[in-house]
Amino acid sequence: MSSLPTTTFTLQGPQVTRIGLGGEGILRTFGRQAEARSVIQEALSQGITYFDTAPAYSGSQAYLGSVWSEQPQARQGIFHTSKSAERSYSGALKDLDNTLQTLGFESLDLWQIHDVRTSEEIRRIEAQDGALKAFIQAKKEGRIKHIGVTGHHDPHILLNCVQNWPLDSVLLPVNPAETLVGGFSDHVLQEARQKGMVVIGMKCLGGGQYVQPRTGVTAQKLLRYALDNGPDLIIAGCSWPQEVQELVSAGQSGPLEDSERGELEAAFEPNASRLAFYRGTR
Repeated sequence: MSSLPTTTFTLQGPQVTRIGLGGEGILRTFGRQAEARSVIQEALSQGITYFDTAPAYSGSQAYLGSVWSEQPQARQGIFHTSKSAERSYSGALKDLDNTLQTLGFESLDLWQIHDVRTSEEIRRIEAQDGALKAFIQAKKEGRIKHIGVTGHHDPHILLNCVQNWPLDSVLLPVNPAETLVGGFSDHVLQEARQKGMVVIGMKCLGGGQYVQPRTGVTAQKLLRYALDNGPDLIIAGCSWPQEVQELVSAGQSGPLEDSERGELEAAFEPNASRLAFYRGTR
């Protein structure tokens, strides 16, 4: 098993690895059980303890649940997350019921309000019959241990959530384009820090679109850049066991040299706004 750096998830929380297996990649498919399970098993064998998924990620929850059902001992020491993109109280609780049943769990370590994009969504989530009520209730009942929010569309919207909701964590994009464009990796991250929240980085590889080895933009450099750019931990989707190994290697390699950081940012600078393609327009 690899020795990976860890961080504490909230002041009173458990230790988790600073890299986590995301719910994208091969896990965001249907009908590719053997390939998905090989990625999950590689993550386990490499010592990753943070696992991410969501109902929106195709068969991701079912793939993970199939592994935990066969290896219940593997669940020990794992920090497991999921999400809900439902905006109503009843819809969110239905998602939680389905998630727990599919994963085979009685509770989640982290449940996240998924992909908040607009002020209208915030209004619906905060309403008397909104999803936020379901998240707070689920935590009081012990069905979840922590509440988080995720967003990559508009930093102003995510900042509003961080400022006003009873959150333990925020999941946001961290990559060279974000450093150059600003919003998520400075203002939202700093506000989350002031409120004592755990910051989780995503979009580190731009869904693989950023990786251009011929120009020196490698997955290894991008992952190390993200780890050294503010978050407590990062997640990445993987399609093959070799990609899990590369993720682990990045977690063990330490920060980039200043010259390497500068080279990455210089490569992104001419098209930084376009490369933050996952954002929306206001």
